[in-house]
Amino acid sequence: MYQAVIFDMDGTILNTIDDLKESLNYALKVTGHRHDYTVANTKVCFGSGVKVAITRALCLEAGMEENALYAIGTSQEVLPESVHEDEINRVQEVFRAYYVNHCKIKTKPYPGILDLLKELKSKGIKVAVVSNKQNNAVEELVKDQFDGYFDFYLGEKKGIKRKPAPDMCNQCLSVLNVLREDALYVGDSEIDIQTGKNAHMDVVAVNWGFRSTSFLKENQAKTIVSNTDELLAAIVN
Repeated sequence: MYQAVIFDMDGTILNTIDDLKESLNYALKVTGHRHDYTVANTKVCFGSGVKVAITRALCLEAGMEENALYAIGTSQEVLPESVHEDEINRVQEVFRAYYVNHCKIKTKPYPGILDLLKELKSKGIKVAVVSNKQNNAVEELVKDQFDGYFDFYLGEKKGIKRKPAPDMCNQCLSVLNVLREDALYVGDSEIDIQTGKNAHMDVVAVNWGFRSTSFLKENQAKTIVSNTDELLAAIVN
């Protein structure tokens, strides 16, 4: 049995997609861009933080194929000539300011998550969240949806490399005082799989979030679960 579980937030414990979609379209609309993105579009955009999400949305507007967007935010990133750093930053500033005040409208935990957290706590297993979401929004959502549940939580902050770098997990393990071999990382995306690998931690991927089972398999997920009962079994067994 693991001594600690570190969870990703969006797509793993919280269904945030509707509020992310509305905030993304709002920021794009007020800055003069295409603003009709769907839930499916939004799922592709998010996973690597706000700046990458905005960049992917602007690349979609510029005509980039959806399957090419996953390279954005990686060393293989190649942007269309029409997508500029200054504009990316302008749109993301609007998004950040808007989202922190509109992140709790439709967002809610996925089925079974609260019961899972209660069960883990009853077994003495420490639980934490690390997310590429802006830290002030992480704080708002933890207080609103999970008050008293988590031993530690951390969102995007200056001075700490975002996932898939291991830095956020390393800080979490230090605060929890748990060895990495005694902790499990749980997420829903290719970024989470890479994060666990970079942090030298065991990883379980969930298929109810922003990425499909086939996509997770293509990105080398070794263990994929479909519900919280399967996730609990993976944690305690």
